[in-house]
Amino acid sequence: MKIKTAELEYEKVLALPRFVHNKPIKQNIIFRALLKLLSATELKKTQFSYEKINMERLGKEEPCLVLMNHSSFIDLKIASTLLYPRPFSIVCTYDGFVGKEWLMRRLGCIPTRKFTNDVTLVKDLLYAVNTLKSSVLMFPEASYSFDGTQTPLPDSLGKCIKLLKVPVVVIRAKGAFARDPLYNNLQPRKVTVSAEMEYVLSPEDVAGLPVSEINRVIKEQFEYDHFRWQQEHKIPITEKFRADFLNRVLYKCPSCKTEGKMFGKGTVLSCSHCKKEYELTEFGYLSAKEGETEFTHIPDWYRWQRESVREEIYENNYKLDIPVDIYMMVNTDCIYKVGEGKLVHSTEGFLLTGCNGALNYSQTPKASYSLYADYYWYEIGDMICIGNENAQYYCFPKTQEDIVAKARLAAEEIYKIAVEEKVEKTA
Repeated sequence: MKIKTAELEYEKVLALPRFVHNKPIKQNIIFRALLKLLSATELKKTQFSYEKINMERLGKEEPCLVLMNHSSFIDLKIASTLLYPRPFSIVCTYDGFVGKEWLMRRLGCIPTRKFTNDVTLVKDLLYAVNTLKSSVLMFPEASYSFDGTQTPLPDSLGKCIKLLKVPVVVIRAKGAFARDPLYNNLQPRKVTVSAEMEYVLSPEDVAGLPVSEINRVIKEQFEYDHFRWQQEHKIPITEKFRADFLNRVLYKCPSCKTEGKMFGKGTVLSCSHCKKEYELTEFGYLSAKEGETEFTHIPDWYRWQRESVREEIYENNYKLDIPVDIYMMVNTDCIYKVGEGKLVHSTEGFLLTGCNGALNYSQTPKASYSLYADYYWYEIGDMICIGNENAQYYCFPKTQEDIVAKARLAAEEIYKIAVEEKVEKTA
């Protein structure tokens, strides 16, 4: 999938009209049927099946909040199939509206900015369930999983559920990540996909439980490990490109500790610095071709990278300082390439400068609990996004080293440390 882009000077983009907020539109039955029809062809290729658990508790005309784990580009197709013919609004990022706002709104989409406190979104959700009598589909992780395990959930989710006062349903996709993991550059594998749709919280549960308990219940529902699932169910992935671009996720060599020198190609992940090679087996394990296999499990390797980043932060050694191409979004007409610049990330937050000195944007560590980062974003390249309600800045690293995953890990850990320090000061 691509996105509408154009080149325009930074100052001219700043002068463009900003987003105009519009209330959500209820899905017409024609658009509901269209979503289901368009989903059927691809799901058929995956031999898709599903199970509904306790869904008899949900009334046919009763709006609900549907929370789904974010594994793959096939997620919306799964949800559209399971929810049909129920009308539902879809929470999605603003860039999904670029060049096709009319259609997206009629499909029931509600725009938001990832990893921001969006008061307008909450108002739109209330309007959807109370006025439109529409259910709401939300991917609370906001970003696709990099390593096949859950990404952080916002603490505000429980408060939002409290405000909506509707049943909570969870959809868990199985096999979707194995079929098309984000790192693999849109190369689908032959994997059977299934899903579970479960009624988790009733309006009475929502009313009676404290926010902290609601968050705990939802967090438990979102605990998963797609690589472990593949291994336990002995799902073979025989494609010879299964390790292509795995270096995007596993960027640091556990043998020589060098970063940015990993290379994933075919079925092998290798380090160009120490020459060590690891094979990604058909069942999702890693195996060193020679010597010790430090990590057989990809999420364990990724977790080790997180711990390494956190140690760098504590020792005040973490800093990202890279040249980037800068794209910008201020409305849904287009994504504008505004020039080149430099992106700096440290314990002080983000600093983006460029466009011949015209751009100088900073973002504090507490601005977000995670980072909008993506691989091969709209087929342009690996991307880091920062910004606020006035503009979103999409930064594409010009360096050859893989830094996107580390930046996301660092943003999450810097935020956690900032929150921990605040708690300690008030204790």
